[in-house]
Parts: sequence; C-alpha cells; structure tokens
Amino acid sequence: MTITPLMPVYPRCGFRPVRGEGAWLISEDGSRALDFASGIAVNLLGHGHPHLTKAIQDQAATLMHVSNLYGSPQGEKFAQRLVDTTFADTVFFTNSGAEAVECAIKTARAYHQSTGSDRFEIITFKNAFHGRTMATISASNQEKMHHGFSPLLAGFKYVEFDDLAAAEAAITDKTAAFLVEPIQGEGGVRPASDAFMKGLRDLADKHGILLALDEVQCGVARTGALYAYELYGIKPDIVATAKGIGGGFPLGACLATEDAARGMVPGTHGSTYGGNPLAMAAGNAVWDVVANDEFLENVRKTGEKLRAAIEQFIGNYPNLFIGVRGKGLMLGIMMTQEARSFVAHLRDNHGLLTVAAGDNTLRILPPLNIEDSHIATFIEKLSAAAADYVAPAS
Repeated sequence: MTITPLMPVYPRCGFRPVRGEGAWLISEDGSRALDFASGIAVNLLGHGHPHLTKAIQDQAATLMHVSNLYGSPQGEKFAQRLVDTTFADTVFFTNSGAEAVECAIKTARAYHQSTGSDRFEIITFKNAFHGRTMATISASNQEKMHHGFSPLLAGFKYVEFDDLAAAEAAITDKTAAFLVEPIQGEGGVRPASDAFMKGLRDLADKHGILLALDEVQCGVARTGALYAYELYGIKPDIVATAKGIGGGFPLGACLATEDAARGMVPGTHGSTYGGNPLAMAAGNAVWDVVANDEFLENVRKTGEKLRAAIEQFIGNYPNLFIGVRGKGLMLGIMMTQEARSFVAHLRDNHGLLTVAAGDNTLRILPPLNIEDSHIATFIEKLSAAAADYVAPAS
C-alpha cells in the first residue's frame, strides 16, 4: 500500500494556489482564477485584505496563544461585540464550524439536564451538513458521511427539511432541541421558508425546547444580514457560527442566550486553542468591516446584481440550468445534471472557482466585497464554459 504525506481524504484537483489578490487566486504555475468559492464561504473579504492582514500581523508579533487558564482581554472584547450585535448573551469560541455545532449540541442537552431533566434528543433535518466529527455526522442523515464510522452516536432524529408538520410530529418528551440550517449549504443552497422558521420558533416555545441554528455557512453577512435568522424575524436560543467569522483564520463560535447556556458552567466544556489572541484579532478585524449597515446593504445590492445577471444568462442554456436560489451572496444555480463535472470544467478550462453542492447545485460564494467588474468577469467565464461544455457520458 502507498499513501501520500497528506492523508488522502480529499480528491484534490490540479489547481495549486500559492497567492491571493482580492477576488483572485494565483497558482504556483502563475495561472489566475476568479475565486467565487471563497474557501467555501470563508474568505469573505477576499485574499490579502489590508485591514485583516495587518490585524493578524500585529497580533502575531505581540501574543498568539496563552491558553484559557488566564483572563482574555482580546476574547472579552470580541465576545462583547458579538453580544452587542446579535441575539446572544454569551459566546464560546472554537476553531471550526464542527466544534461550534458540537458546543451547540452540548449546550442544548446541558440546558435540560442541568435541572434534572432527561431530555437529550435533537431533531435535525434531512440533507443537512453539520460537520465531520462523530456528533455532527450523527446529526446529519447522509449515508456517505456515515459509511465506515458506525456506530453513530444516539440521540438524533431526522425529519424532512422545511416540513413543519413533520418537525412537530417528531417531538416527544425526550426532545431537547431543533438543530437546523436556515439555508442548507452543502444540501443545495436551499433556504427555509418563513413559515417553517417561525413555526420552529413557536414549537420550541410551546414545548419548552431550544431552537439551535447552524449558521456556519450562511452567517457573518453572507446573506446581507449579519445572521440569517434576522431575515426570518425570529430569535434563536443558540447559533453555531464559523467560516467567514475569521476571514480565513480558523475561528468559530457558539452563541447563546443566558437561559440557554445555563448548563454551561466551569468544567463542562473547553478548548485549548479556542479564542486565542490571534484568532480574536482576526475576528475583531472582520467585525470592523462587516458589522455595519453600509456593508450589509452593499452585500444585498451586490447579491441582487449577481442574481439578476445569472437569471438573465441561464435562459440561454435550458439544457444545463434550471434556476437560481439563495440569499445575498450565497447563491445556488440549479442544474439539470450533477454539478461536479461542470465545476471542474469551469476551474480547469476557464479559470473560475465555484463549489458543487447537493441537489445538482452549482454553489456561488464570492467574497462579500466583490465589485461590478467581478460580476461581469464571472458571467463572461460562465457563458464561455457553458458554450463549450460537454457533459461526461453517464
């Protein structure tokens, strides 16, 4: 058996970026690609953003890590900003989205069990993606993620996404929480309906359970709101966030109300690296840029322009494209066939980076600070790729 130094769990492509400039990535061979994948919704300010870069450089030269045994002026500052701009009263910092969702699951169970209740079951929704840890794959109903890792963790019940009646029918006296993505990312950029999200909030209140949202992909200004729950006019009890919150630096967080976090007392949870000064510098720098009405309004306007351009274009290729869905700059182009081969064609032959998703969806996740010229180049490359695309034989 032969194995590579990098464990071969990713089917890596031939594009090998070594440098980034704004919305562009440059490969080691000098080729350039327009990055409308953003590291899967991570590089929300593009590559080499001066404010983010300087904040990381300055903090790295000052203090990178000390552990959570000590007070954290940097963490306190960023946590307060998150509390001031969201529903939350308290924050736990993590290194990734999966860890943030893990914390959300533990917070929901601890909420009930800290008072002697034996509620533990989490109702989740089909086609969701919550991460790659044992708990988060157990929270997802996808067989491809389960294969090879049995037995899964108990305590998760799957129902159809955007089906409020199914969610209500699944509630028992063991139910602790709902865990839902307001907009499914890996599942095909599928936004939940207003009625569904408001209904989940009402059901949670009625039955004394928590509403936990996975906003790892749709959060941090991606939809034109700081968090997607704002679009639905509801307040959750818990939110898991990551990806864009560090602008490319590994960072996540679990946000919660004071009541929801009542079981998270000293000794119940921890992280060696979570909330380290370097991560907090990145998070604060991102918040400097995105947490204001002007930036969010620009994301909404840019998203409308991009969506309109795509909708105008795809009518030329009904054999390939069906329509567009999503919010803000989290868009999915629904295709008539599996999207991965077209994603490869865009990348390898036209220098355009996108992401495949479930339900035959081409995911469009550009930096949030793209300009009209980037949209024009995107449509130009997409059009050229559609014109010379030959689908692989089935």
